[in-house]
Amino acid sequence: MSSTPNASPHDDILRLRVTAKDPETLRALLRDTRPDVGGRPHVEEDGRIGIDVYAPADQVPALEREGITVTRIGNASEAGRAAQADVGVGDRFAPADAVPHGLATKLSG
Repeated sequence: MSSTPNASPHDDILRLRVTAKDPETLRALLRDTRPDVGGRPHVEEDGRIGIDVYAPADQVPALEREGITVTRIGNASEAGRAAQADVGVGDRFAPADAVPHGLATKLSG
């Protein structure tokens, strides 16, 4: 699953949607648990208020309480590792052999 030798699925950061019955309940949760949040709170169609939170799996129980719904959206660490696979290898700023050569006109400015 991971190319990082010490990485463990238990250390992964999860993307969670935390939805509260009202703004006061959400404020209390955020004040008590201090999770990393992504973006601003938004009001759901049913009037509840939600926000995206990033936390390891072992912190999920601390987010679950009366009036709060926690939904797992995805694994942010896994998504990050997948994106890293798209990054090229090598040094594109390698020494002298990468310096452009040839005739050109120097533009002033």
